[in-house]
Amino acid sequence: MAYQTTFKRYELKYLLTRQQKAQLLRVMEPYMALDEYGRTTIRNLYFDTDTYRLARRSIERPAYKEKLRVRSYGPAGADSPVFVELKKKYDSVVYKRRLALPNEQAMAWLCGDAALAPATQISREIDYFRDYYESLRPVAFLSYEREAFRSRGGDDFRVTFDDTILFREEALTLEAGAWGTPLLGENHVLMELKTPGGIPLWMVRFLSGQRVYKTSFSKYGTAYETLIYPNHEGGRLYA
Repeated sequence: MAYQTTFKRYELKYLLTRQQKAQLLRVMEPYMALDEYGRTTIRNLYFDTDTYRLARRSIERPAYKEKLRVRSYGPAGADSPVFVELKKKYDSVVYKRRLALPNEQAMAWLCGDAALAPATQISREIDYFRDYYESLRPVAFLSYEREAFRSRGGDDFRVTFDDTILFREEALTLEAGAWGTPLLGENHVLMELKTPGGIPLWMVRFLSGQRVYKTSFSKYGTAYETLIYPNHEGGRLYA
């Protein structure tokens, strides 16, 4: 039986220098603690069509966009648990549908080699998504080092820091190591604030004091714009 979860929250992104991150960690100490994952190497396989329809849609910054990926928190063998995630964003609110499955079963299902049984509400949503886009297949591997923090106060406010963001178009498997082309400069870190509502005042004060502003940085979208599109037949991906 697949384990399924759903999320609905705001996800706000900011680019920090490593020096700003170090300052923020000191500010966070009374309010935030490392979560159960701590610092991990996250591996993702992104699915898209032959013409990269989902990536192109994402970089247009529409009111509504969606993506499908498989994620693991470390190297994944055939029986290792991975997360199949259908992620949608509408009017700045993120809706995520997630299924936990063995790696081999998840990939066989998503690549059309075997149906998922028994079906669940989330698996039906993902099947509809796959049918709608028809030619979905793994097109990109993205990995990064993440430090994840949760609120000490027991609310749902979370902070994550991602660095060493790497992209590749080969070895598209979660069993492979984390290597590829960097998407961020060595001195930069991508921070995400995940919240069901507002941002704590102490965080607002830090961002204001450092003049750090929200960005629309998308890992997969950035990979498409800077590496995939320029390198494929001179950018001719729209046929």
